[in-house]
Amino acid sequence: MGLRRRLEDLGQPWQPGHALVVIPLGLIAVITAVDLLIPHYIHLGPMLVVAPAITPSIAGPRTTGLVGGLAVIAQTVLAALRGGFDINHQVQIAALTVISLFIWLYARQQERRSRELERVRSVSETTQRVVLRPLPHRMGPLRVASLYLAAEDEAQIGGDLYAATRAGECARLIIGDVRGKGLMSISDASVLLGAFREVAHRCSDLRELSENLERSVCRHLAEHLDTEHMEYTEATQELREHFITALMVDIPDEGTQVKMTNCGHPPPLRLHEGKVITLESSHPAPPLGMCELPRDGSTDLDMFDFEDGDTLLLYTDGAIEARSPDGTFYPLAERVRQWSNCGPEALLHHIKRDLLAHVGGRLGDDAAMVVIQRSPRLQPAQQLKKIMPLNGHHRPPEDEREESLTA
Repeated sequence: MGLRRRLEDLGQPWQPGHALVVIPLGLIAVITAVDLLIPHYIHLGPMLVVAPAITPSIAGPRTTGLVGGLAVIAQTVLAALRGGFDINHQVQIAALTVISLFIWLYARQQERRSRELERVRSVSETTQRVVLRPLPHRMGPLRVASLYLAAEDEAQIGGDLYAATRAGECARLIIGDVRGKGLMSISDASVLLGAFREVAHRCSDLRELSENLERSVCRHLAEHLDTEHMEYTEATQELREHFITALMVDIPDEGTQVKMTNCGHPPPLRLHEGKVITLESSHPAPPLGMCELPRDGSTDLDMFDFEDGDTLLLYTDGAIEARSPDGTFYPLAERVRQWSNCGPEALLHHIKRDLLAHVGGRLGDDAAMVVIQRSPRLQPAQQLKKIMPLNGHHRPPEDEREESLTA
């Protein structure tokens, strides 16, 4: 296997970065030539260590070993031409050999770590595709776009989540945020998403959906935390520390009345005719996973208008709690006002760029956002243009052309 891998590596195509190997090789040649030209009592041989020292930053361990070997050979040649192998030259050759060996070992370790990071990135991307599936770009009259910004290095997914499905004649969406980080948060998020995908299309309304999700989350927490072996107060406290904030909306294909239930989640923003409206809940519900608080279906749902051309922005607290270097929170509602006329993809692009600039390039917590925009109804003349060819060619719908321009 080792020989096969080496042969495969040798067969790889030339890359522009390989040309940088000329730098350490040139240093060896220049140092050797200058050392031979200057007076004999000046020794530049110890500077040859620079060549193998910089090689790991531009090449792998094999090239690093080769450059180190050439540096030792050059030092040996200098010793032979500059008065023989006295004790000074012997120490220089031995020291250069040992240092080159350590640099080669470092390069091997660096290459191994790079391969591990590539595997981690590959697993993370696969997990994201399985757990956090991409949202459809179209759901009836709605245009949808989503964005996930992970705070952890080399990570693509954390405890934030979103999903969408069809439920009769409406689009049903959820966005949530799991308390905590790490593998436990991903596990909790996958449980909630799995339960949502299983029951969302079967529940008659958001009350019933909320009850089903609560039971699924509580059952998962009870199994994972093994509360049977805890004292009652300890088990209750442990359960209280694991919960999921969630926001669910039902957007009908016909009509403008949207139903919403908010389980401890940041309120969404409605962009209407250049105005940004924060949709605070009049009937808030506790976060999912607060198992000692039964959901009897008596909680009223919030309702608000969502007209043609309106945009709805759902987000997690990672967006509004993002801090600038001076400690200022990101003013999401204030910033999105200037992009209220953008399509979903363009709006998320502006928010992402502005948010990362606000925090200095790196978030302190994961952030997820979903943008839903209701397309204006086509008038009869527009419908005719949509289905009839123009000069022998099919004319794309207005919204599709806008999406292509945005992309």
